[in-house]
Amino acid sequence: MTTQTTSTPNTSGDETARPTGRLVPLPASAARALATAGGVLTVIGCFLAWTWTAAFPGNLTVYGYPGGLQWLVLAGGALTALLGLASYGVKGLRWLTPAGADPAIRLAALGTFLTAWYAVLAISAALGGLVNLEPGGFAVAATSLLALLGALALPFARPEGEPADPEDTGWDQFKHRAGQRWAVVKAAFASGDLTPARKLPGYVEILLITAALAVGLGIFTYGIGTDHDELFVGFLITAILGAAALAKSGLLQRLSALTARHQNVSIAGAFAAAAAFPFTQTNDQYANLGVNILIFATVALGLNIVVGLAGLLDLGYVAFLGVGAYAAALVSGSPSSPTGLHLPFWQAIIVGAIASMVFGVLIGAPTLRLRGDYLAIVTLGFGEIFRIAVNNMDGTSGPDITNGANGITSIPDLKIFGFDLGVPHEVFGITLGRFSNYFFLMLLITAVVVLVFRRSGDSRIGRAWVAIREDETAALAMGINGFRVKLVAFALGATLAGLAGAVQAHVTFVVTPEQYQFAHDVPPNSAFLLAAVVMGGMGTIAGPLIGGALLYLIPNKLAFMDRFQLLAFGVALILIMRFRPEGIVADRRRKLEFHEDAEAPTVLGKTGA
Repeated sequence: MTTQTTSTPNTSGDETARPTGRLVPLPASAARALATAGGVLTVIGCFLAWTWTAAFPGNLTVYGYPGGLQWLVLAGGALTALLGLASYGVKGLRWLTPAGADPAIRLAALGTFLTAWYAVLAISAALGGLVNLEPGGFAVAATSLLALLGALALPFARPEGEPADPEDTGWDQFKHRAGQRWAVVKAAFASGDLTPARKLPGYVEILLITAALAVGLGIFTYGIGTDHDELFVGFLITAILGAAALAKSGLLQRLSALTARHQNVSIAGAFAAAAAFPFTQTNDQYANLGVNILIFATVALGLNIVVGLAGLLDLGYVAFLGVGAYAAALVSGSPSSPTGLHLPFWQAIIVGAIASMVFGVLIGAPTLRLRGDYLAIVTLGFGEIFRIAVNNMDGTSGPDITNGANGITSIPDLKIFGFDLGVPHEVFGITLGRFSNYFFLMLLITAVVVLVFRRSGDSRIGRAWVAIREDETAALAMGINGFRVKLVAFALGATLAGLAGAVQAHVTFVVTPEQYQFAHDVPPNSAFLLAAVVMGGMGTIAGPLIGGALLYLIPNKLAFMDRFQLLAFGVALILIMRFRPEGIVADRRRKLEFHEDAEAPTVLGKTGA
């Protein structure tokens, strides 16, 4: 490695030298040109044939029309080239890189390189050697390597100030850190690495939010619709490193600021984009995956009230989903239900929600006086007790209520105002199947859960939850009734899980004890629900929804990994905790806790995203 030094201002106004950390010895202008040109050439290479046979998924044999993995490499190359042009200060593109383009170019070029070389190696392994590659495959491998070499040669330096005096008071150290951050910002503005956001008209900002949501819908639709293992692995590589590049450029933070200014519009737009998902599918199979993702993500959002807002570690939360599902199944008119009741949907879903709420209160009342690990152990025990209890209520080991291990089967489809959700319907000339109908129903319930979470989080009791989470002893000293506040959080979280469970029972036709374990091969289970909240972002709205969607979709798509799935899941958790400990969607308070160099928010009233 070769190092060069640059002069950067420190907090006292003096000049200090710090290595730039270049990995390839090239001038900055040449490195930038090489990375940009490599991205452009990679895009061109995606229009060439990569192999001679259509036996490899995606049909990469056509000249002039990309397919399969070619689309992913094309997207990565285009992003690399776009960021490279932005680094030259091209008018209109600087808005995309408010935090600087060079670090983002590195990540984009790395993602393009990994996807291209993965494609080349996968073709060789699947078809029997490099001889099966056409010139386009070799070309894209070479051009993506050139782009990566150029990106690694880009300089990367930050201002570094003098260390704080350990004998300083807390206020003096605070002023010292603030001075260092201001020096970073001044140096970044001086070098052109940080572009202030130009005030845009309101309608333009709303259009940008709409465009971002449309792109997000397209990415999600593409990912959920991938029907080949090789294609989904390439999609993961491109999506993860592409998102990291956009975050490094500052674009995601800029879009987050826009959504914060237009929060109501953003939430409505997000639900409109989700409602458009079934219309993009030609196979109801993917709508089935979509409705299960919504169920899992909605339950994760309910758990976020307990864990993210109130700070209560609940390891048996999936039991409340099971209570709601069993309660709704018992009154659904199923021939295997011992009750013989057949209530309308709105009554069945209320029964499921109330049953979960009652169990939440019954379990929470004697246990919420515990804290920390003791509370976690008790809730874990409740989850196991629920599963064992419903397994024994078979008429032999206990009363005949749940049919034991056989569960309640043949649960009929819902009918709402004469609309049978089990029958396909045609809307705008598009046939929506059974799972699409349930997708819209679950989307409506998700909207209700989001509304409850948002209103309760901004309310007086929501602030009490946050106070309990931060320091329960201090909150009690300020007059907050800790037990009552925690019991409300526990009961509300259980109620929201019961709503989702009532829908799940009708979607899956059957409820059995094995569906509601602490750890299981596939979600939903308590371990994955807790991981969805932590990875997505505790205390936020979007975090658990995104985390839940990822943790349900990825295991389903990576089923070919078999017993190595949990290994991959563990590695992903380690990487998230190392590089993004505050979660994918960061709560501003938690971001300040995990990153000392994070800029403190000017308004701390609302922390959710």
